[in-house]
Amino acid sequence: MKIALLGYGKMGQVIERIALERGHEIVLKKDEFNTYDGLSTADVAIDFSVPTAAVSNISSCFHANVPVVSGTTGWLEHYDEMEALCNEKQGGFISSSNFSLGVNIFFELNEYLAKIMAQFDSYKVSMEEIHHTQKLDAPSGTAISLAKGVIENSAYSKWTMEDPKPKEIYIEAKRIGDVPGTHTVTYDSTVDSIELKHTAHNREGFALGAVIAAEWLAGKKGIYTMKDVLNLESK
Repeated sequence: MKIALLGYGKMGQVIERIALERGHEIVLKKDEFNTYDGLSTADVAIDFSVPTAAVSNISSCFHANVPVVSGTTGWLEHYDEMEALCNEKQGGFISSSNFSLGVNIFFELNEYLAKIMAQFDSYKVSMEEIHHTQKLDAPSGTAISLAKGVIENSAYSKWTMEDPKPKEIYIEAKRIGDVPGTHTVTYDSTVDSIELKHTAHNREGFALGAVIAAEWLAGKKGIYTMKDVLNLESK
């Protein structure tokens, strides 16, 4: 399979190594200094760039009739227009805040726990996310996805990084050293606390999941999620 890499930072380089190990060919390594030459020859593209480049990368894939997997976060205010363009061009698209298998299992557990905890008003939910100092967006896309999972399964209405009002989920974002990503969901009461936590040890899990998603998406049209790729369904 021929893969175009859109974004060639630390994540892009790990994705390249894993893709090559799995027998794929890299036909484009796009960064800020080169063009999209070679994109149209790809079977699928993987975008791990920066928020300011994501929309251009994704739309270029749709115009080139190349399915695209995007793990870039911080650009989702433009998601609806990218979804519309994908449908217009009959493209293939997966966008996820996190492609790690473990994190996607974590998402499922988070939704399941939120359904249970919605019955107990004595517990208040909050979240903490820790990432490396080079991460540009805060809170992380993963934290926002976790908050969305709680909101969709409880009476909570929104998330905030300020002092939370009733029915708001407080998210604390920390930037420390070279931490790949740690996310904690806490339900706290006066008598005890319940924590759900995921700790990434390196970037390997994110990269492998993105390559697996690209393998799954190649040749497909439509808009999908990691639930489709991993056959995960919340119970």
